[in-house]
Parts: sequence; C-alpha cells; structure tokens
Amino acid sequence: MQNEQFLKDLHAFMQSKGFVYGPFPEIYNGVSGFYAYGPLGKLLKNKIENSVRSIFFSNGFRELECPTVVPDIVWEASGHLNTFTDQTVECSKCKSIFRVDKLIEEVTNKETASWSDKQFLEIIKKEKITCPSCKGAFKEEVKAYNLMMKTDVAGKPFSLRPETATVTYLPFKRLNEYFRKLPFAVFQIGKAYRNEISPRQHLLRMREFTQAEAQLFIDPKEKNTWIKYETIKKEKLPLYTSHHQEKQLKVERITLEDALKHKHIKSKAYAWCLHLAYKQFLSMGIPAEQIRIRQHLNNERAFYADDAWDIEIKLNTFGWTECCGVHDRTDYDLKKHAEFSKQSLEAVRENGEKYVPHILEIAFGTDRPCFTLMDLFYEKKEEGEGKSMFKVPYHMAP
Repeated sequence: MQNEQFLKDLHAFMQSKGFVYGPFPEIYNGVSGFYAYGPLGKLLKNKIENSVRSIFFSNGFRELECPTVVPDIVWEASGHLNTFTDQTVECSKCKSIFRVDKLIEEVTNKETASWSDKQFLEIIKKEKITCPSCKGAFKEEVKAYNLMMKTDVAGKPFSLRPETATVTYLPFKRLNEYFRKLPFAVFQIGKAYRNEISPRQHLLRMREFTQAEAQLFIDPKEKNTWIKYETIKKEKLPLYTSHHQEKQLKVERITLEDALKHKHIKSKAYAWCLHLAYKQFLSMGIPAEQIRIRQHLNNERAFYADDAWDIEIKLNTFGWTECCGVHDRTDYDLKKHAEFSKQSLEAVRENGEKYVPHILEIAFGTDRPCFTLMDLFYEKKEEGEGKSMFKVPYHMAP
C-alpha cells in the first residue's frame, strides 16, 4: 500500500458524501468484501456503465443478460470447479487466511504476478511479514483456495457465476442463428460472485461485484484480415511488453502497427480489441498517463490463451492495479462446452466447411473504475486550506 493515510481519508470521504457505505451491513458489524453504493456513488457507477454501453454499441456489440446461478456441470466444463483458486497462507496463531500475492504487494509494493509459491515464502521470511490480524507468524506453506460460491437448486449442485464470460458462451447456437454469420460481438454487464479471501481493498476486491465483459466470436482465418484494424493501426498505446518487464525497461508508447510487426501482438483482430479496451478507460475520464497495458509473462498466461494483456492503472492508494484483461481464448471454451454438453458449437463457412470459432475477450468490472475515479480525483485539503474536493471530469460527475 503506497499511502495508508490517503486511503483512510478517501474512505471517510466516500462514506460522508454518499458514495460508498460499508462493509455491509454496517449495523450488523459488516462483512468484508460487501459494499453498498449511496446516492452519489450509484450515479457515478451509472455514468461508468452508460459509458461502457455507449462504446460497445458504437462498435457493433450487442448486449445480453444471462442467469447468475448456473448448474455445476457448466463450471466443471469451464474448469472453474477445480482450478478457480487463489494461493493463500494461514496464520499459525489466529488461523486467519490471506491471499499471499496481495499480502506481499501491500507490504512491499513488489509486483508478484508471475511468482512461484517458493518465492512467496522466501519474501515473507526475508521481509518478516506477519499476520495483519494478530501479528502472528505464517505457516510455511502456500495452499490453493477455491473461490466459487456454492448453492443448490431443487437439490442439485449449482454455483453463483464468478464471471459473466462463461454464461455468454452457452447460448452460442442461438446467437449464431440471430446474427446469421460470423464475426459477431456481444457483452454483458451484471453481477458476479467470488468467495475472496480476507478482501481488504475496498471496491477493488469484493465478494459481490459488477462485471462488464465482451466477447468477439470470429473465424480464426479472419483474425489477421480484420478490416476494423485499419482505422486504429497508427494509434499509439502504452505497452509494457514481456521484453520490457524482463529487462526492467520503462513503458513505451508503440503503434499497434509496430506492435504487430515486432510480434508483441499476434493478430489484427486482437489489436483492435486491445485498443477498444483502452478506449473504454479513456472515455471514463481516466488520464492516459495513469494507464499502462501489460503483457502476461509466459509463466502467468493461461495455457489456452494465445495472447493476454492487462490494462493497469496507477492509483494513489495501491499503485499499479489491474482493471481489465484482454484475452485471445482461441476455441478452448466452445470446445469444452461442446464436449460436456454433447452439443455441436460449430459455425459454417460459405464453402460449407465447419469450424469452431475463436473468442477474443475484453473483461473488466465497473466497481474498479468507480474506485479509480475517486482515488485519482479526490483532493484532500488540510485544515485551513479550504474544502476537500472530488475533481472528477465533468462528463462523469454524478
């Protein structure tokens, strides 16, 4: 954590001015990871979601709404039941459990995205990191903790969705009928649920939150003939490539054309999606100088992802914070759901050839942008200096 006093002041401002209340329910001592939006906070969140819709609609996306409670076979197919986990450490004294990467990042300001369990334990020992609850020592082991929230419907196992993406894949056959031909693009804005471990980062780390995820379904043969790329190829983006990270170089503003030429980005369609995601955050009023687009290192990228970058924003409170992921998921998801459902999830080319579409995904939420705007534009005034202010850009003002 970079500025603990600023965070306390920001929380007090959010509560007193009607932006965010919590942890919720406050009159019953509150539960970490749950927050309520007050009148001004809800107006701000609405502005963000309206901005998201406007950008997606203007780029040819259509909006869906799918259930938040889904049979476990869906999550078995997607891999969430067994692999949707965070690495944790347990206090040997009070038995509290903490997400180890966030614990270390808060104490040391180190970026831990690609660390191994061994590295986590070594830094805990070296920095003498103790339990935030009781100052006890941590056990010398890292354990995986599943984040799914479970329930049952008519006696059968169901889970609350931990993301909106998976349920967007499921009506692919209906969507293919509706759009009649690929490519087509859809998005959802809605609730998701994760049983987060000791969430302590306010709106950044919640157990119930709002996601905004978009999917472009595309013929893999068309990923490098994507015509919309031509309109944005000269645009410069603040790219933090794997090479820059490994050599500890600074972020560089690179045109998408050059990024493709130097094989930092793998396809024209993906480059267009990356630019669209960047545009979403600029449209919310987030300053360009506070944004970088970080490429996943080989040891952190999902095995099925052909390309993966995160949009990160530098906050006053928590430093560089992931706010969006852009992934080329190839045909992994549709193949998995075809296998488990025993249904064909194929499309047909004009020559009659069948194929499984690829999915390019833009995944983010609307709570983090809310926190980001308040973090970046809250100006604390000391006694005698006048009133503290929230100098949010005019078009986003609640």
